[in-house]
Amino acid sequence: MTNEVRLKELEKERHIGSAGVTIERDVPQIDMSDFHLRRAEISESLWEAATDIGFFQLINHGIPQSLIDDAFDRSAAFFDLDAQEKEKFPLKPGTNAGWEYKAQVRPSTGTADQKESYQITLPRMANLWPRESDVPDFKPTMLAFERMNWALAMRVLSCFTSKLGVADDLFVEGHDPLSPQYQSTLRLIHYLGMEDATPEDFKYWRAGAHTDFDCLTLLHQKQGQGGLQVCPGKDADGRVLGWTDVPPVGGVITCNIGDMLMRWSDDKLLSNLHRVRMPKPDESLGPRYSIAYFAQANMDTVLQGPKGIYEPITGHDYIQMRLGANFGKK
Repeated sequence: MTNEVRLKELEKERHIGSAGVTIERDVPQIDMSDFHLRRAEISESLWEAATDIGFFQLINHGIPQSLIDDAFDRSAAFFDLDAQEKEKFPLKPGTNAGWEYKAQVRPSTGTADQKESYQITLPRMANLWPRESDVPDFKPTMLAFERMNWALAMRVLSCFTSKLGVADDLFVEGHDPLSPQYQSTLRLIHYLGMEDATPEDFKYWRAGAHTDFDCLTLLHQKQGQGGLQVCPGKDADGRVLGWTDVPPVGGVITCNIGDMLMRWSDDKLLSNLHRVRMPKPDESLGPRYSIAYFAQANMDTVLQGPKGIYEPITGHDYIQMRLGANFGKK
């Protein structure tokens, strides 16, 4: 990837650390029920949302609420462990697997996100699972949850193939979970509570403005734990047009297109900015939990759009390039 393309992607995140303005927008909700019978209708709705705002929400998506609740319960139990216990599962550079604490510094803010996270990237999890005695039922719950998110992500991505004029199985084969080259990630996130915070603390962001590196993100939020904001784009002068709050609704999955898919689609599918703001005075100051599934093309998958606007690049090289460009490391 050339320096010009790299700069183009990173410019989305730079110079936008300020609060900006908040405006109301409709985030499209797409009903995934009866998928095989309604596929054409669903595909049209997804395409419209993905080429317009770049964000949408899925309802009747097929992931049982009981499994979502179990995943959140196991996530909270993991983050409740003492720091010295969590330090046994460190995220090592280039792996996107394991635990990290206040480790992401966004180009948009220059400060660390106020959160800790635990990444599950299946081929890289050796010695990174907590013991059953420490977090009961953690591994089987997360394995089941990861696979159901993969299946849903593949349904969404498969709806774009006909519009792009590519093979029906392009994205499913490109994210093969049985391959050792699989690099999609389930990320458990714990934003730190603000109960004892100082006024200075509220000048930071729980997560600074950014785009995602992946093809598609599925985000699960907990009812009553808000703060997610989205921004569809900028005006001709490069100014952010405005931020829109996305209220957390149980069982509703918020999705966004990532930079990898935007490139793979020759810029037809739009990757847009989002962030997590600090709670407002009338909102809960407690911790915020979310779980994101990042569908990232396998390491050996070659990314090139049907029109060949960008040079081909493998999934591995693309992610490593973005890590190095954004965070100064691989």
